[in-house]
Amino acid sequence: MAEFKLPTETVELPSKGLLYPENSPLASGTIEMKYMTAKEEDILSNRNYIANGTVIDRLLESLLVNKEIKFNDILVGDKNAIMIAARILSYGKDYIVNILGEKHTIDLTQFNPKVIDESLYTRGVNSFKFTLPSTQNEITFKLLTHGDEKDIEAEIEGLKKINKEAAPEVTTRLKKMITSVNGSTELKDIRLFVDEYLLARDARALRAEYARVQPDIDLSLNIDGVEEGTTLPIGLDFFWPDAGV
Repeated sequence: MAEFKLPTETVELPSKGLLYPENSPLASGTIEMKYMTAKEEDILSNRNYIANGTVIDRLLESLLVNKEIKFNDILVGDKNAIMIAARILSYGKDYIVNILGEKHTIDLTQFNPKVIDESLYTRGVNSFKFTLPSTQNEITFKLLTHGDEKDIEAEIEGLKKINKEAAPEVTTRLKKMITSVNGSTELKDIRLFVDEYLLARDARALRAEYARVQPDIDLSLNIDGVEEGTTLPIGLDFFWPDAGV
């Protein structure tokens, strides 16, 4: 049987693997990815995957060399870095985006991981303590994984089916982030606290703290005439510029 070789690259994770269990392959702080093949283009053109919103997830899963890695376990910030790396490996660093009616060519190699303060982390533990500044309630929270994000989306969609006017994005996300309130880890206590007792100013402070400790890749765009805070838009054409879908 003929032997074929497929090039791979090692991608550094923004988290450096510090927040994964020590027995996880992600704890190494790197992930090996293969270059995209025609098989992955089949995934990108799969209408069912596109329709149900899983096409990018299935693509990235296919590109991981170590199949023991569970994609749902990957932190959101690390997933962002994997997406950028996958695009560069597959179609190069130049990405054309349309912003406010003007086309811009973005060099994807310009996006770098945030500088993280490793002293904030306990090796293998995804948990952080925070005192809400206005009410002094003590909480712990975790950084969300890709699986958590999927659960949040599913819960929001379920709530909208019950009440079409419901838009519980903020509270649903907070309920997934927070892991204890004043020592209680009971889900019913966390949900009650978020729904009835979490002040808006404290929720804002919590989100700021979350952003401070979260390892991620900085996707902010620095383009003349583009509003500050605009981030890199990522759609299907990010991975297949001539997808035609």
